[in-house]
Amino acid sequence: MTTRRKLLGAAGAVALMAMGATSAMAQEVTLKLHQFLPAQANVPKLILDVWADKVEASSDGRIKIDRYPSMQLGGKPPELMDQAIDGVADIVWTVVGYTPGRYPSTEVFELPFMMTNARAASRAYWEMFDEHMKDTEFKDVKILGTWVHGPGIIHTTDPVESPDDLRGMKIRGGGRSVNGLLTELGATPVGMPVPAIPEALSKGVIDGTTIPWEVTTALKVPELVENHTEFTGRALYTLTFVLAMNKEKYESLPDDLKKAVDENSGLEFSVFAGGTMADADTPAREFALDEGNNVITLDEEQTAIWREASQPIYKQWLDDMKAKGVDGDALLEQATYLIDKYTAQYDN
Repeated sequence: MTTRRKLLGAAGAVALMAMGATSAMAQEVTLKLHQFLPAQANVPKLILDVWADKVEASSDGRIKIDRYPSMQLGGKPPELMDQAIDGVADIVWTVVGYTPGRYPSTEVFELPFMMTNARAASRAYWEMFDEHMKDTEFKDVKILGTWVHGPGIIHTTDPVESPDDLRGMKIRGGGRSVNGLLTELGATPVGMPVPAIPEALSKGVIDGTTIPWEVTTALKVPELVENHTEFTGRALYTLTFVLAMNKEKYESLPDDLKKAVDENSGLEFSVFAGGTMADADTPAREFALDEGNNVITLDEEQTAIWREASQPIYKQWLDDMKAKGVDGDALLEQATYLIDKYTAQYDN
């Protein structure tokens, strides 16, 4: 009986070892996904985790994606793209504007009053990335998704209705175009990554910030300022994002695992990501209203005044593109055409 127990025990141990070996073989690749927001924020929770879970499922568990929120792998948000290029992280999600001027073609979507809705602009962004940027500005990484957030809003301690109301204010701007607009309107733009906004507001380092509604709850913005200014029609601004992968890591994957990544990335994922961010605007806006905050919605006539005031930003951008050898006029014409085309589709 003792010998039989030993044999059975040995057989069980062999079986467990075999199961462990099978499990180890099945999980062939672990990828590190790095980004700057807390794990509970909307983008990680509603977009990045959804994407990562789908990739893992499509690979039958052979790809595991470890998620590192809040810059847990070290560095600062503006370093994320270089972390993807250098292999510090395998995949990063980042704001393109954290490295101003490095990816100039993307800025056409960030120009004032360009964006109608996030789905239309995100689709246009992917198509133009695929045509103009994939093998040029983004040649050092594998881009998995390109999208924009919902309408950019001004959140301030004092109410803002006209461009003159911004004069003398210190406002955190999210990108080069909106910073240029703030300067044009007499405000002082203050550059800082999104996670730094709450402390800057609470200490009076800034008088307000430009961000979309969806991220305001995670940053406790409605508890730190009481006024929010939104516009009718096209958005004051938006920012561009990318989900980028280390090129060598992607190329090292076997074809079936590349397929698991590819079939969950690209055009449809980009539209999903932009639309999901925009959809999260509504509950965040309602939260601010529930807090008793002052939401100022400028009508078409009031918005037109801001649009007129923003026109110098277009000239500045076009001049800058010309200096970089980029045909800004062609990019602007194509982006406008595609956004208008897809707005009709996604508004229906």
